Amino acid sequence: MKRITVVAVAALTLAGCASFSPDGGSARVAEMTRERVGQKPVYQRTENQIDNARTRVSELVRQPLTSDSAVELAFLNNRGLQASFSELGIAEAELVRAGRLRNPTFSFGRLREAGGIVEIDRAVMFDILGLLTLPIASDIEQRRFAQVQLQVAHEAVGLAAETRKAFFSAVAAQELVTYYLQVKEAADASNELARRMVRAGNFNKLAQMREQAFYADATSQLARAQYLAVVARERLSRLLGLSGTQTFMLPDRLPELPQQPIEPKDAEQTALLTRLDVQMAKRATEHTAKSLGLTKTTSLINVLEVGYQNKSVSGEPRANGYEIELALPLFDFGATRVARAEATYMQAVHRTAQVAIDARSEVRESYAAYRTSFDLARHYRDEVVPLRKRISEENLLRYNGMLIGVFELLADSRDQVTSVTGYLEALRDFWVAQTNLQTALTGRSPGTGSAMSSSSSAGSSASSGGH
Repeated sequence: MKRITVVAVAALTLAGCASFSPDGGSARVAEMTRERVGQKPVYQRTENQIDNARTRVSELVRQPLTSDSAVELAFLNNRGLQASFSELGIAEAELVRAGRLRNPTFSFGRLREAGGIVEIDRAVMFDILGLLTLPIASDIEQRRFAQVQLQVAHEAVGLAAETRKAFFSAVAAQELVTYYLQVKEAADASNELARRMVRAGNFNKLAQMREQAFYADATSQLARAQYLAVVARERLSRLLGLSGTQTFMLPDRLPELPQQPIEPKDAEQTALLTRLDVQMAKRATEHTAKSLGLTKTTSLINVLEVGYQNKSVSGEPRANGYEIELALPLFDFGATRVARAEATYMQAVHRTAQVAIDARSEVRESYAAYRTSFDLARHYRDEVVPLRKRISEENLLRYNGMLIGVFELLADSRDQVTSVTGYLEALRDFWVAQTNLQTALTGRSPGTGSAMSSSSSAGSSASSGGH
């Protein structure tokens, strides 16, 4: 009996060692995120942290955003990210619970027999199997907790990438609206001039209808661009966690194209070593393997409880002893549990292999999109736009020399629309592609479809109306 009491005391002592961490595991998440995006998210657990976040948000929205400040704002204000952080609290609670022995059970029975005899049974039961498997269970939950940390960092990196892409799209959309306003003003002026000249008999009807058609196209292009700007701004607003009453300012122009593109070395190997989704898949496989070992250990004995028991009958000495409860494997010998664990493990192995294959492919695809968008944007910047500018300057000289008329000069301006909008869209595609490449290298999957095909479709539809 003394031996059982010692075991019970030791179990309670060991169980009392499990406790919660000061930061709830968020420090590791913040560091993994900083290594990949350059900024740390903050798990807002206290009123002071929430107040500090609100103050910083107010400061950020009072000045034009940059891609970096937009990410900082999203980290501070996005409720979905804070909900992901709450998963840490859930996982840590499970980790602490796994490090504590299940509460003992106490049973009491009182039976009154004829003749006034009273029989009383008492028993205190301890989960001995839980005590024996406590280190294994704690290790499994520790691995699961680390997996949740990876998952939250994965969400934070994804939020940063989506915020950057939404920022570049919103700035480009705003810039296109400004340009299409200028185009519409020019189209309005040429259309009005053509109508006046027709009334005066100095212009033919067909030429006037061409000017009117250009004006109609310019009007529809502007309306479409304004709508796309609203869509892009609202998407960014959602990622920033801002309500309808909270506004933010965007810069007037996209950042300039860098002088040279980046040339990542050992890109595929870097992705396999640092991407969070790859690490999550590997850890999931390790966790499943560890769980399989525990399943085999407890496949036959899944309930084992030992406890102290005494019995007293009125008029007789108290009887002391112990009680053991053991579930007998008469119908289920644990084979189904082991088979399920083994199938789950093989499933995790195959998924890990597929994640690695996808990661390497996504890096190659993202780099191809990055280089193509860089070369295209540079081509527009160095060749197409300057050429159109020189043509415009030559036509202006010809107009000043009365070699061409005003409508020929306006026609040349219309030809510049494609060049300018093409450059703006190519520049936007480059910054989106750069974000996708960085995400594919160190963070997670950048998503389905290339940056160029997904981001250019909306803009190209807006610029094709007049041609």
